Formats: sequence, structure tokens, C-alpha cells
Amino acid sequence: MITEQQNSISINIDIKTIPEIVNIFNQEDKVAIDAVASESDAIVMAIEMIVEAFNNKGRLFYIGAGTSGRLGVLDASECPPTFSTDPDMVQGIIAGGDKALRKSIEGAEDKSENGANTLREFNISSNDVIIGIAASGRTPFVLGALKEAYSLKAKTILLSCVPPTDDLKEYVNHFITPIVGPEIITGSTRLKAGTATKLILNMLTTISMVKIGKVYNNLMVDVQASNSKLIQRSIRIVQSITGVDLQVAQETLELAEGSAKTAIVMIDKGINRADAINLLDKHNGFLRTILT
Repeated sequence: MITEQQNSISINIDIKTIPEIVNIFNQEDKVAIDAVASESDAIVMAIEMIVEAFNNKGRLFYIGAGTSGRLGVLDASECPPTFSTDPDMVQGIIAGGDKALRKSIEGAEDKSENGANTLREFNISSNDVIIGIAASGRTPFVLGALKEAYSLKAKTILLSCVPPTDDLKEYVNHFITPIVGPEIITGSTRLKAGTATKLILNMLTTISMVKIGKVYNNLMVDVQASNSKLIQRSIRIVQSITGVDLQVAQETLELAEGSAKTAIVMIDKGINRADAINLLDKHNGFLRTILT
């Protein structure tokens, strides 16, 4: 497998200087970025599948083991505070469960039936999209989950760093395959493969959220003001879009119960919170169609 091959650039890395090793990492990280760029069309298609799922009340699931699983859980967990999504809308599943987020659980990824059984707990439907993340493209836990998802008529996607084999095409609808090549430390796919995976996950959820109205201009207008930093960000967003002063922005945000998007509509249209929410619902949450 490509992910298990030795990288000729990092041969004898143990006797190189620290600046030399840093330079190797910089060179190889560029390889990962280029590999992601080469998969742009595949990423676009995946995003279209996710947006369609969201528009039909479907969900997005990431399934992975080890680094891949952790990256999926990380991306999923960032969606509620960034876009005020329901926690069920984007979910990350890691082989071995939540304990595996902090500590490696050996063997958790080795049985395909474990992936299938885990997925059954989520009442998967044909409206859902299931993305398996496996740098090697062959993690049993991930493939078992994808097979189960396919049998339940869900859309299935495999994100891996190797070309797909014909047998996978029997139950995987779509592939994203950034070929990053051998790792600097042989087999350590938390490096280039992990970098490529993180870049792609960033795009999958962020662009999907943009396309369902969670962003106005380049502002996260659906931010969940759950701490002081996010409250201040929400105030700045309200001010930036409406042009009101700090006091008005603060007061309206409080009346809007922390929703920047609702506060913006209240100010722009001169209406109360309930009417602002109804107007947003009428426009499927898209702020731009209300303000223009």
C-alpha cells in the first residue's frame, strides 16, 4: 500500500538536523495540499450530496478509526457552535467509542461487523450521507459501516489516500482520494494523510453550511453565542451587517436570545423576535434574500 511505503525524501531522517527535518515537513505538506486540490471535482460532488441530504432533513455521518476517526469527530463537534446546528445533524463515529478519542484502543478497527453494528444504532435512512474515512482504504470497521449504510439505501462516500479497488465500488457511491504518497515516518498517516483529511473535512461541512444559509457574506451569522468570545463575535457581526452602535447590537442580541441572525432581521426590518424567526423560516434561513 502507498500509505505503508517508505518515503525516499525522509531516508536517514534520524541523522538530519532539525532545520533539515522542518524543511522536509514543509515540502511534504505541500504535497498534501496539491493532492487535495487534485480532488476538487470529487469534493464538489460530495458537497452536493451532503447539501441535498440536509435539504431533505438528512444527516451526515463520519466513520473512522484512529486518526481518521478523531478528525471526523472533531469536524462534527465544531458544527453546533459554529453554525448552531442540531448535534444530530453532523455526527462523528470512531471505532472504540469516545474512549478512543484520547487513548488508542487496539483492535477496535479490525472487525467489519463492529462498524455495521455501530451504525445500526443510528437509525440510518436513505436521506443520510455516510462518509467513511480510512487513509489505507481498507479499515474493516469503516468498510463494514459503509456496507451497512449502503444496504440501508444511504449515500456512501469513502475518503482515502489510495485509489479505490473494484470491490469497494459495489457499496461505495463516491470516492475522494487525495494521493499524498508515503509518509515522512513510514506508515504514520496522522501526517500527510491526516492533513489532507482535515482540509477536505473543512470544505465538506463549511461549504455545505454556506449552501444551506448558515453564512452571510463570509460571516458566521448562525454562530451559537455560548461563551464570552462568541458573544462578542456575534455583536460584531450584528454591527457589521446592520451598522448599529454597540449598545443597540447588545440589546437586540439579548432580545434575540443570542441569535445573531435573528437580531439582524429584527434590526433591519424593525420587527420583534417572533416575527423575525417567522421571516427566516419563510426564507429557509437565508439572510441574504431577506436583506436584499
